[in-house]
Amino acid sequence: MNPASESLTDTLAQIKAGQADAHGFLDRCYDRIEARESRLGAWQHLRPRAECHDWLRANAGWLSGTPLKGLPVAVKDIIDTADMPTTLGSHLHAGRRPADDAACVAALRAAGALILGKTVTTEFAYFTPGKTANPRDLRRTPGGSSSGSAAAVADGMVPVALGSQTAASVIRPAAYCGAVGYVATRGMMSLRGIQPLAQSLDSLGMIAASCADVRLVAGLLAGPDAVQSEPLASLADSRFLLVSGRTVGDVSNEMEAAAGHVADRLASAGAVVEQLDCGDRLMRLVELHKTIMAYEAARNMAAEAGHPDEIGPAFAELVASGRAIAFRDYLAARSEVAGHAAWLAARMDGYAGLIAPAAPGSAPMGLAATGSPHMSRPWQMLGLPAVTWPAQADADGLPLGVQLIGARWSDATVLEFAGRLALLE
Repeated sequence: MNPASESLTDTLAQIKAGQADAHGFLDRCYDRIEARESRLGAWQHLRPRAECHDWLRANAGWLSGTPLKGLPVAVKDIIDTADMPTTLGSHLHAGRRPADDAACVAALRAAGALILGKTVTTEFAYFTPGKTANPRDLRRTPGGSSSGSAAAVADGMVPVALGSQTAASVIRPAAYCGAVGYVATRGMMSLRGIQPLAQSLDSLGMIAASCADVRLVAGLLAGPDAVQSEPLASLADSRFLLVSGRTVGDVSNEMEAAAGHVADRLASAGAVVEQLDCGDRLMRLVELHKTIMAYEAARNMAAEAGHPDEIGPAFAELVASGRAIAFRDYLAARSEVAGHAAWLAARMDGYAGLIAPAAPGSAPMGLAATGSPHMSRPWQMLGLPAVTWPAQADADGLPLGVQLIGARWSDATVLEFAGRLALLE
């Protein structure tokens, strides 16, 4: 059995009913890892199976009263773990052992999670790929930077994995690999103990087997009241805005059709779906995101940039471009973003969210790059919550992810409606 086919929430229900236990689920995860990891390359560091079983036995009494009951969770390798290395996808940090857990890791441990291991990230959570392949087709990229998290979940090695997003680092790999991905409203979840890339843009996120799993874990990190909404209107009483991928940048016809398919399903359910008329605003937000990301990354990563012969060319180019940006231009970019944010907030008033492509298309062939992030840059620039799920497949059977984007702090609404939309497929 593929563990991801029975989600975290399903397994917890089975444990409560006496039909499953954490040891059996753990063994199924490890069986999958042992069968596939040599080809998939999702893990940077993995705890031994026997050690995990020992931990479950030693803590059985306490775990029985926790929300997660010892079920496994994976953590992206830019997120600090006191008992495992955190190497940021770079040999510059090989063997680095943080003194403390990141706040999100500590919260999951307190909730009874078994931290199974660290998943592969691109170098410093930017563009240079790690060793991970796409479980849907090992010749294709899994996306980035949360490459290992997406691949491990989509392949059934673990039901939930933490990730982070500065441009498209959760949404794009989740879409390419065919999993559910969620990025929280920026500022809703603690980033303590997570390597910063660009502080104005970084968000915590996660990749999971189902929307219910995402909501469960997000509630453990941000508080249940942050993600559990009051009863929402039915789809028939809701309004959505459809975003054409072509207003953001290059997009495949199949990807546009997948977003249109979701809009059609919503209309069939009685919802009102209107096209977002945005002119060139979204493309402009893509460019502003690039400016702000480069400026901040160049200053956050000064120590690593001091080793020019030991960093990848893509990261070196990011740092060089960021250093060349004047402070006045950085401030001007932030000021312009505020204007676009106010416009979109007013336009979204009364709407449940935006339906948009989660990536330019299905996962590209090759492992030397991670695909373009532009389909998430505008929403990440504005700090908006987003959920992606596999809405359709392309002609090769590869997943096409569509995302639902909400207004700031509307995470509960976004998660609720995304769960409903995924059930329409």
